[in-house]
Amino acid sequence: MTKGKVLVGMSGGVDSSVTAYLLLKEGYEVTGCTLRLYDYTGIGLPEENTCCGINEVNDAKSVCASLGIEHVVINFMESFRKEVIDKFITEYKEGRTPNPCIDCNRTMKFGYMKDWAIEHGYDYIATGHYAEKVEMDGRFYLRKAKDPTRDQSYVLYVADQDTLRMLLLPLGGLIKKTEVRRIAEEQGFVNAKKHDSEDICFVPDGDYAGMMERVTGEKMVPGNIVNTSGKILGKHKGSEGYTIGQRKGLGISAPEPIYVLDKNPKDNTVVVGKNEELFRRDLSVKYINWMREPLKDGDSIRCNVKIRYRHEPEPASVTMMGDTAEIIFDEPQRAITTGQAAVFYDGDMVIGGGTIIK
Repeated sequence: MTKGKVLVGMSGGVDSSVTAYLLLKEGYEVTGCTLRLYDYTGIGLPEENTCCGINEVNDAKSVCASLGIEHVVINFMESFRKEVIDKFITEYKEGRTPNPCIDCNRTMKFGYMKDWAIEHGYDYIATGHYAEKVEMDGRFYLRKAKDPTRDQSYVLYVADQDTLRMLLLPLGGLIKKTEVRRIAEEQGFVNAKKHDSEDICFVPDGDYAGMMERVTGEKMVPGNIVNTSGKILGKHKGSEGYTIGQRKGLGISAPEPIYVLDKNPKDNTVVVGKNEELFRRDLSVKYINWMREPLKDGDSIRCNVKIRYRHEPEPASVTMMGDTAEIIFDEPQRAITTGQAAVFYDGDMVIGGGTIIK
């Protein structure tokens, strides 16, 4: 008697491989699943050294063979292009800075992959993310991983209650990444010493502007770099290539360090200024997914809010105004960026989150 059928998303990395092993050991009927999301060869990038490339598929297949479990490959390239890549490009062109990993979790893993699993009779889906699922008072929450250096609860805030009910996250309770690698080595997995992927999968070289030019066939449009008074200080090669808080690569001589404060796609300018001008206390958040009971219009709560993956959650007040959360931090925060996610924490528990719109 098994504990149920589980479809494990396997990227070819060590984390998802150990996830499959742990669930098999716990008594689940496990199938490994690799999502084909992107055709790198179509834009002139080598398939062998990219996320979800042929090497990753082969590594996942090898691990599944060593565990004696089935491995399937599902082609979601068309959906990924529309739901993640096209959105990424549109957001950048409109001056925002999206997090495509969150969009991938929302639409691909917790959308298309979950739907495929249900259609094929699976009880659960699983990923190699570092976070813990917790059930309290009939609702599901995410708790930060025990290893704070590996915690990925921020990028999972988009999981709704139906998804969380199906989702298994066995790595969240492991103390260190070294423990995961130790298990992989003991099992003889081919990827036991494989390096972690740090880049966006469809921008493996880190060149966002170059990726957009390759995909769209459109060249970046140069424009002016201006200060907050509108004075022209220099030229940019395309506003899409700049991020809020950026200091290097501006090509401007100034008596003191200057940083990107904003991007205005309407007049194609990049606004720069002093570091202290990057700090503010307030922001607006929309498209919210609640894990706790949703706030009603006019309701307020106190919690900690995290505004980017490497940001430490900071105390703030969250007030619902219609379908928008107005957030005021106790202390000014640096480089609040539209398009990024703001995730709400009660201690170590994720209680909700949404997209920064202002």
